[in-house]
Amino acid sequence: MRMIATREQGGVEMWDVVVIGAGPAGSAAASMLAERGRRVLVLEREKFPRYHVGESMIPFTNVPLRRLGLIEKMQRSAFVRKFSVQFIQPNGRASQPFYFFTRYGSDIAQTWQVLRSEFDQILVDHARSRGVEVLEEVEVMSLLREGERVVGVRIRERSGDERDVRAVMTLDCTGKESFAAVRNGWRIRDPQLNKVAVWTYYESALRDEGIDAGATTVAFVPEKGWFWYIPQHGNRVSVGVVAEGKYLTRGGVKDARAIFEREIGENKWIEAHLAPGTQVGPHYLTSEYSFHSRHCGSEGLLLVGDAFCFLDPVFSSGLMLALKSGVAAADAVDAALESGDIAPCRFENYASNLRQGIENMRRLVYAFYAPGFSFKQVIDRHPELAADITDCLSGDVNKDFSRLWTAIREFVEIPDELPVGGPLVRAA
Repeated sequence: MRMIATREQGGVEMWDVVVIGAGPAGSAAASMLAERGRRVLVLEREKFPRYHVGESMIPFTNVPLRRLGLIEKMQRSAFVRKFSVQFIQPNGRASQPFYFFTRYGSDIAQTWQVLRSEFDQILVDHARSRGVEVLEEVEVMSLLREGERVVGVRIRERSGDERDVRAVMTLDCTGKESFAAVRNGWRIRDPQLNKVAVWTYYESALRDEGIDAGATTVAFVPEKGWFWYIPQHGNRVSVGVVAEGKYLTRGGVKDARAIFEREIGENKWIEAHLAPGTQVGPHYLTSEYSFHSRHCGSEGLLLVGDAFCFLDPVFSSGLMLALKSGVAAADAVDAALESGDIAPCRFENYASNLRQGIENMRRLVYAFYAPGFSFKQVIDRHPELAADITDCLSGDVNKDFSRLWTAIREFVEIPDELPVGGPLVRAA
């Protein structure tokens, strides 16, 4: 049964799907649903284009981009092409760049460093071109419910007027704000992944030559902290430092600029690469704690992207997980609408597939932060597992890595799966 949006008596809008948030997860889900004939409304609090951090893509981000039909547009864009990642010790000693093409074909091996204001605008424009209605500068006040079922949202427009928008399904794509999870009391902090990030931007800073010009660099500082160094187009570099709060605020320093400028001297490669550059714009500071949602949703409600889980950004998995979950959510919601059955149990596969990928990446993040650990230790003892490490770090996360976890546990403790993420199914 194809569900078509109607308009109820009293002028209350009725949609197949209402999406809260026009970021990568929301725009991806909306585009895919609209392509299948669904009437979709996206509600966005801000006015695009807008600033957002999280600019580096890992190779398997290309898979949802291809599903969305955006690869050619990305190839025509000004975004810096990314072929590799390298790691830098505090003394400035650099590893050999890891090139994605040593393992993957051309459809995966090259990805991009994006300016999020431009990339997110591409995604929301793509959604509009597929027939999605997008309302910006609209605040979602609350979820509408009929009993335990979510049936839409109450919104406040820029004028201050409030009204109800009803939908068969509501997708929460609100990112780290995690609108529904917070209000439902579902959000759970990860036991150990609780870092602080300070970042800013430089113009005319050094970048490597040729194919290495677009590489992501992870540069270490003491106590398992690290810098990201992400070249962008327009002669700009995104650079930030992530570490435990007690390390970054040592000596009572709490000002973001002061923290950042002190940490520059903790890695000689970062110091040398920033020396000829000019810092531009503000210094940003945020807690980068990881969190998970106890449930992926309930009747009439589904969580997507960072609203479902936010994972420490050390391996740049955020955009991949957001786009992947947006496409997967669209598949699941369209199938549910087609059947006329939106019971929460229909979304168990959606949740379990996402959780498998999240847990695999999460274990690598835990290992990364373990004192004295390096992935080289594992490869030296188990060279046959180098491909597994590469696949997981590149975003090919939905596979069996049990041999890898057994090997890593020879060196450090890594966590078991968290028993979270399934849909909320209430007893009859």
